Amino acid sequence: MKNKLLGIALFGLTLALIVYYPQLMAKNIPIDAQTTHVNEESKIDVVFVLDTTGSMSGLIQTAKEKIWSIATTMASAQQQPEIRIGLVAYRDRGDAYVTKVVDLSSDLDSVYATLMDFEAGGGGDTPESVNKALYDAVHSMSWSEQDKAYQAIFLVGDAPPHMDYNEVRYPEIVATALNKGIVINTIQCGELPTTVESWTQIASLSNGEFFQVEQAGGAVALNTPFDDEIAKLSAELDGTRLYYGTEEEKEKMQRKVAATDKIHSGLSVAARARRAEFNASAGGRTNLLGENELVAALADGKVALDELDEDALPEPLKAMAPAAQEVFVAELSEKREDLQRQIRALSEDRSSYLAKKVDEAGGMKSSLDQKLYDAVKDQASKAGLEYEDGPAY
Repeated sequence: MKNKLLGIALFGLTLALIVYYPQLMAKNIPIDAQTTHVNEESKIDVVFVLDTTGSMSGLIQTAKEKIWSIATTMASAQQQPEIRIGLVAYRDRGDAYVTKVVDLSSDLDSVYATLMDFEAGGGGDTPESVNKALYDAVHSMSWSEQDKAYQAIFLVGDAPPHMDYNEVRYPEIVATALNKGIVINTIQCGELPTTVESWTQIASLSNGEFFQVEQAGGAVALNTPFDDEIAKLSAELDGTRLYYGTEEEKEKMQRKVAATDKIHSGLSVAARARRAEFNASAGGRTNLLGENELVAALADGKVALDELDEDALPEPLKAMAPAAQEVFVAELSEKREDLQRQIRALSEDRSSYLAKKVDEAGGMKSSLDQKLYDAVKDQASKAGLEYEDGPAY
């Protein structure tokens, strides 16, 4: 009898799910996680390994101008991946440093603020500490452990590795990278014959791509009539951020704000427009907001104002009455939405303008932008990511 009742109950539950599931989904009523399949968020981890010796000044400047376009290109996948970028700057033994490592982070502003300080210097003999740089890129980064993640290194330089140093060499480093699911692409700047062999071998061993570009990098650097206004609106948008939490959490976000301020004061208008376009994408939301951003947290239902202790509040709210706090945050939220609408609209105009210029120039198929896009499109497809729109400029 009990088995019969249990069978009837299970049949009734199944029937109810069949009948009401479409209605629950239409009303966005949450379903127990055990009854639904949730895809893991798509992730992209990319580390740029940059030769910063004296001959690389043109490429370093190109990287400063173009890294936001590269981030926007990677973020344009249909699956709207989370983007993390890391850096390894390298020179050689006897220089001011051998390597400088910036760990993978979705806070691209802070990563970029460090990139802004990179300058060309040192070097002298032709080989550089490429092996050490690759080793650090593979072993010193917090690579994602997610199975479906696109993980890549872009090695950029003009000189071959020192093979006379007592250190781990690139064949062994590449083997470790393959075991971690990391592909290594090599970009040779200039035409030094002694670099071609090692650069092509590194790429071949790791199932990556080898590119050869002019010494300055060969990227497309175009300004548009929309850059000034986009950059201005982007600075206003950054000003709508309010951070709450512990003193340690707020101090961490103040460092991010300082990095943003450094970008606005030291970066070209065109590069700031490229950053704004990235921040307007789904993949750029984390970089724009950071952590513990109050306006977004309230909108997402993660926190309520009356739940926060006074010490946890952002400084501008501490002296306000609760009703005034609500009004202040609501006005800030409305301002943010308006700024984002304007930036998206202008970004579309900017993209159309650039597409026309690129088309007039014959498509720029040999540009670094196109080569990077083609490599990312092919390699990221193995992680389930799909690209259709071409490179961002």
